[in-house]
This record gives sequence, structure tokens and C-alpha cells, in this order.
Amino acid sequence: MAASGNGPPMVKAGNWLNHVEFDRQSPVWAPFIDMLSGQVRFIRYDARGNGLSDWDVEDISFEGFVHDLETVVEAAGLERFALLGMSQGAAVSIAYAARYPQRVSKLILMGGFPVGWRRYSNPGQLTQREALESLIRLGWGQDNPAFRQVFTSLMIPDGTLEQMGWFNDLQRVSTSPENALRIFRATADIDVTELLAKITMPTLVLHSRGDARVPFAQGLALARGIANARFVALESRNHVILSHEPAWRQLTSELSGFLSEDAAP
Repeated sequence: MAASGNGPPMVKAGNWLNHVEFDRQSPVWAPFIDMLSGQVRFIRYDARGNGLSDWDVEDISFEGFVHDLETVVEAAGLERFALLGMSQGAAVSIAYAARYPQRVSKLILMGGFPVGWRRYSNPGQLTQREALESLIRLGWGQDNPAFRQVFTSLMIPDGTLEQMGWFNDLQRVSTSPENALRIFRATADIDVTELLAKITMPTLVLHSRGDARVPFAQGLALARGIANARFVALESRNHVILSHEPAWRQLTSELSGFLSEDAAP
């Protein structure tokens, strides 16, 4: 677990993939961490099976990821806080917020989905996902980044060479090939659709219009299922918004405005 900044607490749920030390130095995540740390006490952690958390774990599952978030909140001694969920972390955050609505002051969901890829993919998309499983098995741990570049191209297709190189390295250092496959499969059958109606706190949903990793329709489904959620379409192809692209200014403005509402009397 790592914390930076001052102010009201915000917890970021674990997602694919994290490494609290490596992220802090990266050209992909560092600007994001710095931006939020200027407004809140930003708390991050590595979920089971990746980063600095234990890689030798018996249970890598959606319920396990929710338990990780519960554990971090308790360890940090938080009573009430804003919760940020990105990618698979959005579903984890929804599950937590539905269980503990009194503890979550605000919910932010970025690039998220209510159902996992096996549930929303058409036959052609399923074939592509199965091919990704083969890439993980065959090439994840190799020094040659060619196999991992496929995932990087889905996550940040408009990244710079430096950003793409870093993301390739992140995947190698953040988890083993075996755990990468287990995490990938654990996200396939997620379904928090029935929990959306239980989300009562102010919620901001952001999604890149051209997201190649998680379809734009999945972000819309989240917003439509949560009462009074605000939906923002980001003009980007990147799953993770990068600091050099025009959508970054839009992202920072939306987050700043939403978080400042929390401090309003």
C-alpha cells in the first residue's frame, strides 16, 4: 500500500496491472498519481498476485479482489472516503460500494465494465480473447517484449515510444505468466449488473470513446444502471488517459470538479 498527498482520502482499487513502486516512476501513471495527490490523500495498493503483493496465492478471483480492497481500507483506518475504480477495478469498486454504502462518499469509475469479456464478447471477439490467452502463456515472461506489446497496444495505442516501453516492462515485472493468465481469466465472468441499482452515492463514470480494451458501450451500461450517475465521454483511443493527449485536460477538469463537490457544505 502507498499513500501520497494531503486532503480527504481516496482509495484506488487494484486493476490490470499494478506495482506501487514502479508505477510511481512511470510516464504513464506518475502524472495521474501526481494530479490526484494534489487534491486528495491518494491511496494505492497492489492486489493479490501482482506488484509487491504475494504472487504465491491460492485464490485469484473477483471475490478475492474485493477482499483485497476491504483489507486495505481497514488497514488504512478509513471511515469514509472516495473510491476510484479503473478497468476491472470498477467492478471491484461497485461490489465494495454496494456492501458498504456508508463508507464511500463518492465513486469514480474509469474505463470500467459491469460484465466481463466472456459475457459481452461476440464470437469473433471471443476468438481474439482466446488468442490473448495463448500470448500470455507463450510470451509473457520473455525478455523480448513482442508478445506483451499486443496488450500495450490495446491499453495505450496512442502512447509514445517511452510510454509503450514502460508499459511492456510493467507487465513483465508486475506478475508471472501464470498469474497474468489467472487474473485475465478471473475478469472474464465478472457480473455486477444487479449491484448497479444499489449504488446510491454520487458517481462519475468516464470512458474513452475509442477504447480498444473495454468497449465504450460498457461504460454507458455502467452509467445507465447507476441512478443519477454523470457520464463523460473522453475523446481518446487510450484505455489509460495519457498526460500528453487532449483528453487529459478534460479528465483532470472532470475529476477536480467532482472531487471539489465532496468538500461543499
